[in-house]
Parts: sequence; structure tokens; C-alpha cells
Amino acid sequence: MTGTVLMDPRSGAAKITTNPFDDDKLREECGVFGIHGHQDAAAHVALGLHALQHRGQEAAGIVSYDGTQFHAERGLGHVGDIFSSADVIAKLKGIAAIGHNRYSTTGETVLRNVQPIFAEFSFGGFAVAHNGNLTNATYLRKRLVARGCIFQSTMDTEVIIHLMATSHHHAVVDRMIDALRQVDGAYSLVALTATQVIGVRDPLGVRPLIIGKLDDSYIFASESCALDIIGADFVRDVAPGEMVVIDASGMHSIRPFHPTEGRFCVFEYIYFARPDSVMEGRSVYDARKRIGQELARESHVDADVIIPVPDSGVPAAMGYAVESNIPFELGIIRNHYVGRTFIEPGEHIRHLGVKLKHNANRALVAGKRVILVDDSIVRGTTSVKIVEMMRAAGAKEVHMRIASPPTTHSCFYGVDTPEREKLLASRLDVEGMRRYIGVDSLAYITHDGLYRAMGLPGRDGKAPRFCDACFTGDYPIPLTDWAGGESAAQLSLLAESA
Repeated sequence: MTGTVLMDPRSGAAKITTNPFDDDKLREECGVFGIHGHQDAAAHVALGLHALQHRGQEAAGIVSYDGTQFHAERGLGHVGDIFSSADVIAKLKGIAAIGHNRYSTTGETVLRNVQPIFAEFSFGGFAVAHNGNLTNATYLRKRLVARGCIFQSTMDTEVIIHLMATSHHHAVVDRMIDALRQVDGAYSLVALTATQVIGVRDPLGVRPLIIGKLDDSYIFASESCALDIIGADFVRDVAPGEMVVIDASGMHSIRPFHPTEGRFCVFEYIYFARPDSVMEGRSVYDARKRIGQELARESHVDADVIIPVPDSGVPAAMGYAVESNIPFELGIIRNHYVGRTFIEPGEHIRHLGVKLKHNANRALVAGKRVILVDDSIVRGTTSVKIVEMMRAAGAKEVHMRIASPPTTHSCFYGVDTPEREKLLASRLDVEGMRRYIGVDSLAYITHDGLYRAMGLPGRDGKAPRFCDACFTGDYPIPLTDWAGGESAAQLSLLAESA
């Protein structure tokens, strides 16, 4: 597919998103940000969400508290579209605020599904923003509805609200712990009460969450790049299974779960996170370069030029070029100013969308043996178009190297992946994929190579330190909602918090 046809929510006009190379990627999860103790809390949240825009582009929201009441602003679209006005930010009063960028895994994008979610409890107001996916949300939702709970959205995150509402505990932290002990899944949460901002990660720490500090204010964010944009200092990661409470007296750590070894999502390093972020003590940029170097050691082929598939393939391609001593060149040029084009979505126009956003740098490609480096292959449709582009530009040979193992399984932990039968690597072996894509050779980094690039023993030599279920089918968290044999498409209706 070369472009996704949508409807513009304001005009109703047909819209083609000219991001053909992004449509065949695993979709980012969501981004969360929270701050306590700053006079410009909402403005800093908006800036943080700008830095986290890559984690979700469908919607954004901010909730603040001014000592008397909560204020909320949510909308569909990018952060800059929703929070560009000083008047909007001025309405979000208070010294504490949380925010959320949304990318849903399924279902329509409607305002009722935009986070943070807000609810009034007996103890007062409570807002929460979620990055991840609860894998027993359908099971819990059915039980809660049977008890008389009335849901206002289709998000799995709302299950947490109702579990807190029906808890027998009194303090908000105790209610939240009680709720989270009943859920399975991957989650990083930021929550806001009248006196606190709370951050918490699931016991395996699959999704990221960090702590920062700006003067006397503490911050939660999905990635460290969100701290950089406001000039805040990185303090540390929220540990797997840790709840951190920030209030007027400072920062407090609670460990409500049994300790276990973390399983951080390895795809954060491969693709999801911004290259300038640091996650779990590792530079994302450096990790991607090391993956490229390892890929070159494992599967090198003679060639004249290394070309990244923009933009996520760039660091790995640089590492490959260094290790192979083959020149790195930008053989595919990306037009960053196209964005979305409001045109009639005919088939011919959709194919033109490829050239609107990406074009082969013919002078660097013609007559050359080319190695394309990309981070992953999902359905394979995009890879076919890229190879066709290289052939049309006169490439003598086209080889493809992938900076991750084959994606053979769907993710149920907050990443939007196709159903397994639509994943190219689940249907074909490497030789079959090579023929389908049309390259002279195709190779992926091995599981052990990926772990070596992370500075760890090979996966086969030690119990895994990451969640790599999309490559291995080794799901570390129970898939309760899928245990009954219903399809992922049916049961993922609630997985809209991402």
C-alpha cells in the first residue's frame, strides 16, 4: 500500500497520507508526560508531547490541576494543532499536569478515546494516561459490566478506572495498587490527583518511563528527548514494577509487586524511540549503529554503496558502512515538507504518493551494487516498492539487510502489528521473502547478533533480558483475552490506549 486513505475530521474531505514507507512499519505506541511543581506545568507538558510526537500522531490531551479544580483539553491531530494557541495553554492552569499522545491499535479515533482519562472519585478527581496494552482487559471489562459499571470509552485504560472505583481501599495510591494487581499486560502510566503526580511501570517494565527534574519540579516522560526540549535533567528510569509518587514533600518510591527480571521492549532500540533518547542506560543512536555493525559482520556482501531506508534505517546503515568499509550515501531522498495531501484517493494517485515523499538519488544509484539497510520488514509491500525504485534508478544489484530478526509474531503489548498471517516472515522463509521483495540477497540480524549489539550474551546463551516476542513468540505476559481462541482482531477492540 502506498498511502492510507482517511477522512479529514474537520472538512470530511478525502485525505491520502503520503507516508508510503511508514505505512508498512510497526506503529509506535503512545507517549506520556507529567510534571509536578512548576508554574508553567501545562506549557511544559505540551513541549514534552511535541518531543514525543513520533510515539502517536492521532490525538493528544492534557489535564492540569490548579489547587481548586481540574482542567482538560483534548483533540484529534498533532500536538501543534491542538496546543498551538496561548489561550489554550492559559486555560490549563496549575502547577501539576499530565499529557498523552495517542496512537490506537484498532478502532476509530474519536474524542471519547483521547487521553488522559478523567474521573471523579470519592477522594476527588483522578486523571490517567497510559502507554501499553492490558491483555486481560476484555475479561475484566465483562466482570465489571456485570457488576453494574458503565464504560464511556472502548479503551482498555478505562478498566483501571473502574477497578479503582470498586476497590475497598480508601487512599488513592492503595486503590491504584489494588487495581494494577488485577491487570495483566504492559503499561507505563502517569496519573494526576489533587496532590500528586504518579508514575508506574508494569512488573516486567516492557514499556519505558523515566524521571527527570527541572529546578524543584519532578517529571515523568516516555523518553529522555522530552526532557531535553525543556532543559530538564535526567534522574533515572522508573524501575520495572515501581510506583513513584511525587507530591509537595518530594519523590517517594513504592514497590507493590513481587520483584522479577525486566523484559524491556527491544524494538524501542530498533525503531520506536527517537535516536537522541537514552533508554535503560543505553543510547538509542549508539545501539542502532552497533546493530548495523553486527549485521555487517554476520551477513556482508560485496557492494559499492550502503543506502539507508529513511529515516529509521539511517543509524544502522551508518554502522554497517563503518564495519564494511563501504561508502554510506543518501540514495533515497525524503521530502519532509509533503505531510498530508488532500486529493482524491484514486489508485494512480496513491502510487504517485511514493514519489511525493521519497525519490531515488539516481546519480548515486545508477550502475551501482546497492545494499539497502532497513530496521524491519512487516508486510513486505513497502520493501517491494523500494526495490522497484532502486531498479528503476539503474541499480546494478540490490541487496537488503534488516536490522532486526524476522517479525514472525504479532505484539499484544501496545504495538500495532498486523495479524500474524499478514506478517511476511510468518508465511515465508528468507529465500521466499527474497523472491517476493525482488532483491539479489536478503539477510536479517540473528537473535544472538541483536543481543550482542546490546552488549549482552546471545539470546541462546542466557535467559532473555528483553521482550522479543515479535521475533520469537515468547510472550512473557499472559494473553488472557486470547486464550479462548477468539481472533486478535475481535478481542483487540479494547487495545486502544497503545
